[in-house]
Amino acid sequence: MSEFKCGLIAIVGRPNVGKSTLLNRIVGQKISITSRKAQTTRHRVMGIHTTDEAQFVFVDTPGFQTRHGSTMNRAMNKRVRETLSDTDVVMMLVEAGRLTREDRQVMALLPKDRPLILAVNKIDYARDRAALMAYLQEAAAAHAFTEIVPVSAKQGSNLDELLKTLQAHLPENPPLFDADDVTDQTERQLAAELIREKVFRLCGEEIPYAVAVTIDKFEEEGNLRRIFATILVDRDGHKAIVIGKGGEKLKTISTQARLDMERAFDSKVYLEVWVKVKGGWADDVRMLKSLGID
Repeated sequence: MSEFKCGLIAIVGRPNVGKSTLLNRIVGQKISITSRKAQTTRHRVMGIHTTDEAQFVFVDTPGFQTRHGSTMNRAMNKRVRETLSDTDVVMMLVEAGRLTREDRQVMALLPKDRPLILAVNKIDYARDRAALMAYLQEAAAAHAFTEIVPVSAKQGSNLDELLKTLQAHLPENPPLFDADDVTDQTERQLAAELIREKVFRLCGEEIPYAVAVTIDKFEEEGNLRRIFATILVDRDGHKAIVIGKGGEKLKTISTQARLDMERAFDSKVYLEVWVKVKGGWADDVRMLKSLGID
């Protein structure tokens, strides 16, 4: 056991580069929600992958936000900075073929006293190999990364090489979690996130970023979870969009979230979801603390 490796790996990058998709792919289960909407991830989510030789404890962070200055976004940017200072290895994700101003802003935050691995995601979209090689050279010149690994989170390409690279930089430690653990999130937390994901995916651009979900009651009865939740929106118009004509949109959100919960919890789920208007919640410090965003 003295040669076993275990450490915390921060996953950082601008919004929408595939951090949560990569984490879910590595651990083999949905533990961090995904959507096309920027800043989908709000909490520090740990994903755990254990092999015979190492335990990788990944910390998925919110995409560092430079465009919006709400209290919530400032709190999440603070969480990114704290994560960078707490972990053993930092893995930054960028999108193959795109090195944006936001990417460079994230690079400026990276610590200089620990291994920095650059994972170049979405290589499945990079059809021109010469262009990809030129991009990798550009990325290497942009910052002093320890190593660079091209991957596809969506297809699962080259993830073995990524894990091998990360393992080489992990410290020798006993495991922090049991071998079959995949996350530190509670079922209650995951239930709220799965509902929020469905709101983003099914309502699209009609619903702004300011949506939250609270779990009002979570009961276990044998192999049944009874879950009662509330979707918080900022305006009456947003409430109408989430509910939909005749309640159809809310019904679809609830059904899809329930099915994901049943797969994640390996049990039957009874789910009731309401929608409530609470204007300005994203700038309400007390509200953010109650949601675990502080």
